[in-house]
Amino acid sequence: MRLDQYFRPVSAPACAAAVTLALFGFGMPLSAFGQPPAQAPALPATQAPAPIVQGTPITADEAVRMALENNLGVQEERVNPQIASLGIARAAGAFAPQLVSSLLRSDSATPPSDFLSTAGVSGADVVTSGNFFTQAGVQQALRWTGANYTLTWDGSRSTTDAPRTVFSPELNSHLNLTATQPLLRNFKIDAFRQQLLLSRTQSDVADLGLQQRITQTSRNVRAAYYALTGAIAGLNVAEQSLDLAREQLKENQTRVDVGTMAPIDIVAAEAEVASNEEGVIVQQAAIETAQDQLRQLVMNPSQPGFWTARFAPSEQPSLSAQAIDVDAAVRTALENRTDLLQFKKQMETTDINMKYAANQKLPQLDLQARYGLQGIGGTQYAYDNGAIAGGAVPIPTSSTERPFTDVLRDVFGNNFKSWTVQLNISYPIGTSPADAAYAQAKLQKQQQATTLTDFEMQITTQVRQAARQVETDLRRVEATRKARELAEKRLEAEQKRFQVGLNSTFELFQAQRDLAAARNAELNATIAYNLALVDFEAVQHAPLQ
Repeated sequence: MRLDQYFRPVSAPACAAAVTLALFGFGMPLSAFGQPPAQAPALPATQAPAPIVQGTPITADEAVRMALENNLGVQEERVNPQIASLGIARAAGAFAPQLVSSLLRSDSATPPSDFLSTAGVSGADVVTSGNFFTQAGVQQALRWTGANYTLTWDGSRSTTDAPRTVFSPELNSHLNLTATQPLLRNFKIDAFRQQLLLSRTQSDVADLGLQQRITQTSRNVRAAYYALTGAIAGLNVAEQSLDLAREQLKENQTRVDVGTMAPIDIVAAEAEVASNEEGVIVQQAAIETAQDQLRQLVMNPSQPGFWTARFAPSEQPSLSAQAIDVDAAVRTALENRTDLLQFKKQMETTDINMKYAANQKLPQLDLQARYGLQGIGGTQYAYDNGAIAGGAVPIPTSSTERPFTDVLRDVFGNNFKSWTVQLNISYPIGTSPADAAYAQAKLQKQQQATTLTDFEMQITTQVRQAARQVETDLRRVEATRKARELAEKRLEAEQKRFQVGLNSTFELFQAQRDLAAARNAELNATIAYNLALVDFEAVQHAPLQ
């Protein structure tokens, strides 16, 4: 999406309503802008008109939406849930069926090893044999009870020139099923299931981390938006003070020209103008700094015109007093704070490890069953047993062919079967590694329980402090408003007295400085109150930093 599509002026009430709905759609009503007044009455505040700022008009809600799409930190955090999901898939892959196969070809030559194949009797000095073997099957670890099975089917062809061989070539085939079921250790949980549970917990932690980054980014964007708004308004106040000082300098110059004022008063007026010019320069630098901060949060450096883009806030800090329910906010924070939920997920990890260690302390008692089928074929020879008399090598009298189809018919016809049932037991003598792991996890669990209580206390304190800051800043706004009104009345009085010669230029300039300071104080207090509301909402969902 092009950058200019993000920046568009918002001037209609319908658009403002849409922005408000979008804000709540993000699940983060963190702005004091557009909020309906609560039960407490709104305090009136006189704000200086905002200066015209060159840049793209933007609301706080638009800035938040841009940040959630463009901010590098948010983009980085979005990858973590995907990584965690792949971790779950990787752990679950241990329970997927696996195809197994093998292929073997062998040949051997051995010296005679029995009386029928000795050199003195048969004249054979070497017995040769060859074998071709192939096997295919499937094996799988089951997810529920820790059992596993292996099903294989094989076929082979072997040849030999050893005397009195019944089959040569000999064809064989076997179908074997072997199943192992743990009865104690690895029955309720094993290493595969432990890793799967841990991967799911890590996925939840990654999701919470993304929520936390979104909350913090939204809060930081609004803080930067307020900082830019405050810097622009501060420039407005500084320029007003400068205009006032220049007007006074012009008036003093006129009085000096007509001889009603000493020339020395011109120097004081010029000094006041120079001082106010410095204030304007400082505020202009503050605007540039605030522009950089907001730009960094809401834009991606790869976007065209990143360093040249400028923003003009279309909303001004307003005062809308909000009713604060501290107890409800504390309950919300203890239920929804992402860092607290992440810590509880860490406790779940400890529970999983402790459960696995406790299971590994049990004796290993495995029930293993095997069922096999076999078939045999090839060229089958028949011998005359009487031919062995006198040391003669037996000679086949006849042969019968059994093709491999007959071998398969034996196997799948269940003609030659065998089965075994086996019980394997093992138990370590002395302290096993599982005992140490269980003791370690148990201590860690106790430590985490204490940490959780301390964590909840810290969160409660943070929420209460945020609520107290909202109330404090609200009283500050009221106090600074009164101070600003009094400063305006004082300056008006000092100007009248100066015109009739009842005070000095110093006293008039001091009143002007006091009014500028009062306006800045009221502005800063209003911005602080809005930011305190943002922090109060944010601290219920995520840590501020």
